[in-house]
Amino acid sequence: MSPIAQPDAIIVGAGLSGLSLAIHLAAGGWADRRVLVVDDQRPGVAGWASWTARPGLLDAAATRTYRRVQVHAGGVARRLDLGAYRYQVVPHDELRRLAEASFGPGFAFVPGSVTSVRDEGHAAAVCLDGRTLRASWVFDSRPAPVPEPDARLAFTGWRIHSGQPLFDPAVPTLFDFRIGGCGFAYVLPDSPRRALVEVTAFVPGRSAPPPPAERRSVLAAYVRDVLGAADYDAVEAESSVLPLCTRPVDRGRGRVVAIGARAGLIKASTGYAFQRIQRDSAAIAASLACQGHPYDRPRSHPRHRWLDRVMLRVLDRDPAALEVAFARLFGGRSAEPVLRFLDEDTGPLDELRLIRSLPPGPYLRALGP
Repeated sequence: MSPIAQPDAIIVGAGLSGLSLAIHLAAGGWADRRVLVVDDQRPGVAGWASWTARPGLLDAAATRTYRRVQVHAGGVARRLDLGAYRYQVVPHDELRRLAEASFGPGFAFVPGSVTSVRDEGHAAAVCLDGRTLRASWVFDSRPAPVPEPDARLAFTGWRIHSGQPLFDPAVPTLFDFRIGGCGFAYVLPDSPRRALVEVTAFVPGRSAPPPPAERRSVLAAYVRDVLGAADYDAVEAESSVLPLCTRPVDRGRGRVVAIGARAGLIKASTGYAFQRIQRDSAAIAASLACQGHPYDRPRSHPRHRWLDRVMLRVLDRDPAALEVAFARLFGGRSAEPVLRFLDEDTGPLDELRLIRSLPPGPYLRALGP
């Protein structure tokens, strides 16, 4: 397809949300349409990991799958079965290859940098490297400023290659609170000597996140003192600060629709967005195929935003409450009930049972002014 022809849709960004939407469009009745995916070709996130209980279109891009996880909280280490869930890793390169294999003749990647996007009523326009492209719909995944986030998630990760075997390649560590403060470490192994190791901290909305040098210092101490790595090489994998918001985001009502993090799909209490993005992409594709527009999408229940807001208020007032909460929530034999809760796949009674396992004081105080 010539890029000059007006496409049915332009997807701005070839990250997780852009590629996921393109794959769902190709599989959801738009295989014969014209779709451009704009890719600025800058280095981004190397990959994503998330839990899921259902088969999905992106499963073919997963390179590793885990059935158990490890949690260190409250001075206790637990290995937990995931029940109906699995934890899987999708590298960006594999997702890109899956997208290319899924595309019909009307889909294409277009290199370039987008400087502006605007709704023109009957179409939308994208300014790409000084030229204007128009389409019936534009789906925008560019980072958006968040004026007043409820909190931030600051993380720094290294790819560790250890001189001695340190890791169990069958069991990732989702939460390890032995770094202290309102944060935890995350370990995603791919061999006994290699793993992605991250430190993550929840930062209250009115506070400044720790600078990268401080996060690197905490990470080095964790690798040395907790993991016991005396001889290792480290390559910085990723470092970022994500805004966490519990308020609904205006995604647009015209021909320009926000997707991904720009659409508020990062869950405020966890920082995870992978499965939210898949559900949203599937809903957009179904709405376009059946209704001719992308707005017939289910919305997150206000109850889940309220629960996220309470959790962030608790962490704002008492950072140590995070470890206590996770020690209680992951205190059983299986992580499935908690993952269902974090995945917003629970009803009020399920949520009440989990909430009753938490110490009531901090959460009752968070309900007040």
